[in-house]
Amino acid sequence: MQLLLSFLTEIFSQPAFLMGIIAFVGLVCLRSPLNKLLTGTLKPILGYLMLSAGAGVIVSNLNPLGSIIEAGFGIRGVIPNNEAIVSVAQKVLGVETMSILLLGFVINLILARFTKYKYIFLTGHHSFFLACLFSAVLRAATFDGWELVIIGGFLLGSWSAISPAIGQNYTKQVTDDGGIAMGHFGSIGYYLSGFIAKIVGDKNNSFADTEISEKWGFLRDTTVTTGIIMVIIYLICSLVAGSEYMSTITEQSPIIFSILSGLQFAVGVAIVYNGVRLILGDLVPAFQGISQKLIPNSIPAVDCAVFFTFSPTAVVVGFICSFIGGLVGMFILGGMGMALIIPGMVPHFFCGGTSGVFADKLGGKRGCIIASFIGGILLAFLPALLLPTLGDLGFQNSTFADFDFAVWGIIIGKLFNIFGQTAIYVICLILIIVLCAPFFFKSIKVVGDSRNVNQA
Repeated sequence: MQLLLSFLTEIFSQPAFLMGIIAFVGLVCLRSPLNKLLTGTLKPILGYLMLSAGAGVIVSNLNPLGSIIEAGFGIRGVIPNNEAIVSVAQKVLGVETMSILLLGFVINLILARFTKYKYIFLTGHHSFFLACLFSAVLRAATFDGWELVIIGGFLLGSWSAISPAIGQNYTKQVTDDGGIAMGHFGSIGYYLSGFIAKIVGDKNNSFADTEISEKWGFLRDTTVTTGIIMVIIYLICSLVAGSEYMSTITEQSPIIFSILSGLQFAVGVAIVYNGVRLILGDLVPAFQGISQKLIPNSIPAVDCAVFFTFSPTAVVVGFICSFIGGLVGMFILGGMGMALIIPGMVPHFFCGGTSGVFADKLGGKRGCIIASFIGGILLAFLPALLLPTLGDLGFQNSTFADFDFAVWGIIIGKLFNIFGQTAIYVICLILIIVLCAPFFFKSIKVVGDSRNVNQA
């Protein structure tokens, strides 16, 4: 039984396999010929593997930059990292996390079939991270055994269906009604960025629509632009850190290291873009089979990096503004006597970059800059507020990075401290009401078909 559970967990925590399975089932429902069945199943898998490979290149080049900044500017604190805290938590909560992950995916499918929330969450590794968070905070709330797994699975499955619906109207505008939803647990931050951008910006003056003159024609290539910007950032940080520290990072000279790291980062971004094109080219059409035959009107909720291609320049601008916001947030936290949250380059790139895309498409350049900056400040404060709850569990000096993880951890942790286990049952009841509300109030529309999706 344990081996079967481990095997299923590996399958459901791998977005590439999930996308391949979903595409295969959809193509079977459409009665596609064998050649289309083969290519239509493999391309989403290959596309996500390409996206993951690109993300791996990005992460491998960003991680040293964080330590270089820490050493160069004399900053000491906590760097939020999802993978790090999950690896620690798995040692004590492995079975609970795996069980919550599997149950959560099943509940997500049931909700997509029988409720108005038709979103199928395909970003398996983020589901795995949230399952780990729920297992940790529910254990802290003195739940155990089957009760912990059932409540955690329900929370995960419900949020997997509800979170894409909350901002689907924004997602439609960002993707030009591309038939996909946001399947990433930084979603609250992306929707908030879109909301702020609509207030402060003008979507008619966006980075996505900016025409670049021939004189600066090389900047039209996002890969080149990203490479130039990242080389400059690496050079500044490496020179501030000094050659003595840099010798502990690399045997190359700081200048050569900076140039190669910046350009390799740009290559990683280019690989991500190509992977996204493969995914969208076959997954969305294949998903129509599931939408027509098995789960009517269902929509795939996909990883945040899939949205990068809708405004590539805004990804870079959002990343930089988010990182600056993270620095400002860090100094504010220090002034308030709270734990210093050092900006993690990985969350600020993926979350800040995605926030930049949403803000740019909904509020233009000004909206992109302001909303991403505010989001960066929140990416400092939310992990800091979550840190005490995780510290009580023995995960000192480690915290989750992304928006939804922090919000859920803070809500459950704080409410349990005030009201006890009753608060957790009330949260579950509220989610049930949210899931059932569209049946009773016809003005509440959470989903249409893939060409006409309404806001929650």
